[in-house]
Amino acid sequence: MAITEYPHPSSPAASAVMRANVRENTQPEIRLRAALHQRGLRFRKHLSMPVGDVRVKPDIVFTRQRVAVFVDGCFWHGCLEHGTQPRSNSAYWSAKIAGNQERDRRVTSALEHAGWTVVRRWEHESVDESVELIVAILESRVG
Repeated sequence: MAITEYPHPSSPAASAVMRANVRENTQPEIRLRAALHQRGLRFRKHLSMPVGDVRVKPDIVFTRQRVAVFVDGCFWHGCLEHGTQPRSNSAYWSAKIAGNQERDRRVTSALEHAGWTVVRRWEHESVDESVELIVAILESRVG
């Protein structure tokens, strides 16, 4: 879904909030990485990997086991439980979030077709549960 034109911010405050959002090293991602590291796991972060014609940059990558982990933000990826729809510029944001979801599907599909296991966790999900899931997957992938 193509996003036609960037809308004018509804206020200087809204503009400042959006500018302050980061793409990498978000707090949920940092907490998960710290917990994984504390468990003795070593990984790459934000490794840019071409997979076919799709550019992929997972948040956490276990290269030997071929496991890619993404920590998806509720707003940016359209969480059904916590995602919100902005009242201002709603057409733009609906298209933007739908585009993010389509990209997520494309990236997941490309990785899975290349033999990777993809783990997607929402930012609101328990770090401990995420670590246990990832550890179980890593253990199942060790040959």
